[in-house]
Formats: sequence, C-alpha cells, structure tokens
Amino acid sequence: MDCPCGTARRALTERSDLPFTFHRTEITETARTHYHRTITETYYILKCGPDAAVELDGRRIAVKTGDCIVIPPETRHRAVGRMTVLVIAYPKFDPADEWFD
Repeated sequence: MDCPCGTARRALTERSDLPFTFHRTEITETARTHYHRTITETYYILKCGPDAAVELDGRRIAVKTGDCIVIPPETRHRAVGRMTVLVIAYPKFDPADEWFD
C-alpha cells in the first residue's frame, strides 16, 4: 500500500484485541513530511544506507540499522534516504490521521 514514506505492508489491523499495528515500510527518497494527531509511531530501522536519517520537526537525526526512534503525535517527520523500517503505530494506524502542512 502506498503511503507518504513509500510502500507499507500493514499487519494486525483486523485484531480487535490489540491496541497497535505493525507496518513494514520500504521508504523511498521521496518520503513526504507529515504528522499524526493521535498516533505515536516507533520506527525500528531494519536496513538503511550510510547517509540515512529521520527528520523530526525539521531536526535531522542520523540513523543506522538497529536504531529505534519514537515519534510522538503532532511531530512533523519524514525519513531521509532509502531504508526498510518496522513501524509500530499506537493506537492502531488510521489513514485519516495523516496530515500535511
């Protein structure tokens, strides 16, 4: 499924007994800055290049394979560079909670 970051495979969306979802996201160079009003996302970097980074409210943070970044609600964010990320969304991911400035 296409998303602002690239392509996401979402899991556990139909489980009513779980308060979160997992996404395996292939992030592209064209990832768009966005934010969520209610969702906290946690990115676990599975694979990335040497110049990979995550921007949080305009501040660029270098990342490497194995790093984990927590992104609270209202934080404008995007990944920079190609990478594969496991995203944990809490509460469950809702496409209506993706916002752009």
